[in-house]
Amino acid sequence: MENTHASPPETDLDSQIAQRLRQLRLDKGWSLDDLAKRSGVSRATLSRLENADVSATAQVLARLTTAHGITLSRLMQMVEDEAPARVPLAAQVLWTDPDTGYRRRIVSPPARSLAGEVLESTLPPATRIAYDAPPRPGLEHHLVMLEGTLSVTLGNVRHDLSAGDCLRFRLTGSNSYETPGESGARYLLFLV
Repeated sequence: MENTHASPPETDLDSQIAQRLRQLRLDKGWSLDDLAKRSGVSRATLSRLENADVSATAQVLARLTTAHGITLSRLMQMVEDEAPARVPLAAQVLWTDPDTGYRRRIVSPPARSLAGEVLESTLPPATRIAYDAPPRPGLEHHLVMLEGTLSVTLGNVRHDLSAGDCLRFRLTGSNSYETPGESGARYLLFLV
């Protein structure tokens, strides 16, 4: 079952994401049915997302960005105008998964001329986010734990992390991020 937030979106960001998702699909010449087959997200959900009737969850956005071969932060950059060299805190995009409370702040938005990007993620206690596939296979990640504890599973290998730990990896398959019931996690993710 796909997770979407049932109430209408409350921010301009949701509307901008909806417009960008529609444009990405149209640019590729895909029908809603084509994208549904490629992403595993139902046609009805895609239509509701593109019309900004619902807010997408991290799971749904992951499926869609994977189908398009881009990262979620790259999608967010497409929503924003040209990325400046200096990005003050007030200008950094903060997205919250309406289903889990998972927050993702785009610290350093991707720019067309630069390869890397930096994200700050916060997962509440007892939260699990899982992805079937990476948006772009082989994408290099450096995850730096700032607070709390986090279990990262890459394929069948689980890594238990705490504050100060760094996990470096190339994302090639399924992956998940999970916090225990007593502790959330806050970490930086560097994508290269």
